[in-house]
Formats: sequence, C-alpha cells, structure tokens
Amino acid sequence: MEKIIVSVMGMDKTGIVAGISKVLAENNANILDISQTIMDNVFAMIMLVDISNAKVDFTTLKKELENVGKNLGVQVIVQHENIFKYMHRI
Repeated sequence: MEKIIVSVMGMDKTGIVAGISKVLAENNANILDISQTIMDNVFAMIMLVDISNAKVDFTTLKKELENVGKNLGVQVIVQHENIFKYMHRI
C-alpha cells in the first residue's frame, strides 16, 4: 500500500474538506483516516490517504491538491508517508 499525508491549514471557510476530498475521489485515492479541527477560526486537517490505485502519479496528485488549496485560500502540503515519518522522528 502506498500512502501519503495531506496537511491543510488556513482560515476556516465552507468547502475545504469537500474540495480536497473531491480531488482525491476523482483520482481514485482512498482516505484512510482524517483529523480536522478549527481553532479560533483557523482550520487544520491531516489526512492519511492510500494512493495505490490512484489514476495519476504522486507528483500530479500533489499539484492538483495544491492548486485546489490555492483556490480555497489554504495551504496544502502533500508528503509520502515515509518522508513524513522520517521528518518527524526523534
């Protein structure tokens, strides 16, 4: 299974989860886990996503997610799970 981490941050507004989820669904990427919160009108979300059966490669999916983020006014960071784990180990 090939997994990625999708992190999203920005001012809260309607449609953030829908916009990100739509790109993933259109590309046959499966959301395995999701956590989101709003703190003082700041939206934060982290998704664990399986891209094993995705219609596009990692780079293309990353660009699509980043573009949707720009349109929504939020920052989207997409990383392979292994890179994420190595960056956050002690």
